[in-house]
Amino acid sequence: MRERILVVEDEKDVREMIRLNLKAAGFDVVEAGNGAEALALAKNDPPKVIILDLMMPEMSGIEVCRALRRNPSTSRIPILMLTAKSTEEDKVVGFEVGADDYVTKPFSPRELVLRVRAVARRQPDQGAAKASPLKAGTIQLDRGSMIATIGAKKLSLTSTEFRLLELLLRRAGSIQSRDSLLSEVWGYQANLDTRTVDTHIRRLRDKMGKAGALVETVRGSGYRLNN
Repeated sequence: MRERILVVEDEKDVREMIRLNLKAAGFDVVEAGNGAEALALAKNDPPKVIILDLMMPEMSGIEVCRALRRNPSTSRIPILMLTAKSTEEDKVVGFEVGADDYVTKPFSPRELVLRVRAVARRQPDQGAAKASPLKAGTIQLDRGSMIATIGAKKLSLTSTEFRLLELLLRRAGSIQSRDSLLSEVWGYQANLDTRTVDTHIRRLRDKMGKAGALVETVRGSGYRLNN
């Protein structure tokens, strides 16, 4: 069964280019030209991945992303933000409202397809649903339901943040390099230039509260979760 991608972009020619490349890569594609249309489509029939343009009239990509994350039926759908803005601050804003990744215009269609495939793989499989919860101190992850808790507090994590914490928990005490995190959590080749890992680690720590101090930065090496 072909995976379905929702493309949310107000520029028709850009939408068409994305649609053609995704269909050539084996995906089904649904298109929305504005935020309201996108929210309706995503709620009625949730797609595997949403490609969301940041700069749209009336309802911006940031507003759409927030609305998607608030709705239980769409809160776990991976979101790939698409924008002409490339500053670190712009990326952080996207990640803060729940985007899983960020692609800057102009972009290579091949890279876009690569990233869509990567975020599409971040959904729990049947094996994960049957796996025992992961625990480290007060942190617990239920991989079937993708629910993370610290003590009695339920964390509001995106699918990428969940996978990142899952990997750190499974390898608690061991240093994980930025390249290995890119490869295993995002599915990227390690030579791709992105600060995505660092931004997600920062957001994950914030959401973990005091327990975020357990995620240690090992200078020149990567990150480690101390048990």
